Amino acid sequence: MTRLVNLVGPPVDDSASPMAEKFFQLGRVRIFPVAQSSFKTDASGGQEEFQELAMEAVIPGYWLLPYFFATFSMLYLFGYFLIFHKWNRKYRPEASSCFISLFHGTPAVFMAVLALRNEPIQGFASANTNFQNVVLDFSIGYFQVDLLHYLILLPGDYLFIAHHLATLFVFVTCRYLVAHGAFSLLVLLVLAEVTSACQNVWTLAGLRKGESVSAAKIYKILSPPFYTLYTLMRGLVGPVFFCRMSVYYLSGKATDEIPIWVSAAWIIVVGAAILVSILWIFNLWLEFFRVKENGEKKNS
Repeated sequence: MTRLVNLVGPPVDDSASPMAEKFFQLGRVRIFPVAQSSFKTDASGGQEEFQELAMEAVIPGYWLLPYFFATFSMLYLFGYFLIFHKWNRKYRPEASSCFISLFHGTPAVFMAVLALRNEPIQGFASANTNFQNVVLDFSIGYFQVDLLHYLILLPGDYLFIAHHLATLFVFVTCRYLVAHGAFSLLVLLVLAEVTSACQNVWTLAGLRKGESVSAAKIYKILSPPFYTLYTLMRGLVGPVFFCRMSVYYLSGKATDEIPIWVSAAWIIVVGAAILVSILWIFNLWLEFFRVKENGEKKNS
């Protein structure tokens, strides 16, 4: 059963009307799932003692998404018109995209890890906490801005547009529709963004390697460690976690919290993203060894 506990007053009776329960969910209560057998009544005061399970579902009455969207928008414009204003106009959009990604990837990793560490119970269908929702809003704001970047300046990049739309679908449904499952998505977010800083510097260097000797050196130095870390995260750890997540959702154990069509959509989106990532890094490795082999032939 579920017991509603008012943050500023006595416990709310479990027999409260659905309308009252809905009202209390708007940020004024914490919802604690409790075991029916854990209630006791002593003879003196008739007080109830209940054992709170280690899961707390908080549905906040506020959200920070507009602020995150505005922040990433300003960062993009700052990068495009100031940081990269001397760059070739052909590369300025992608460079500005990398610039805002630098402000999303690594901070998102630290925020997600902190949110996961502070989660009382870590489960594929556990309810989102306040801080987990903040991390989701942070990432949603970033992907919205980067999606606009592609739609306006690079409308022919269908793969990234599809990726961002799919990612937004997963984050938005988790954050605003089902309010459960953030644990799964934040773990995947950490695995995806832990390579972000290296990847963005590598990409920026790659854009300039034909015009700058220093950029070419940075690109060459970063390629092996970046490829290795990316392969480890996206090609090994990520798929293992994805398989565990998929088995759990497909078993039907999460249907009370997450509708099966939502979890199935998450599986399809995440699975496709992992597959594309593996193909991408595989092609990079092929190119890396091809260039290395050609260089050895020239030197011999």
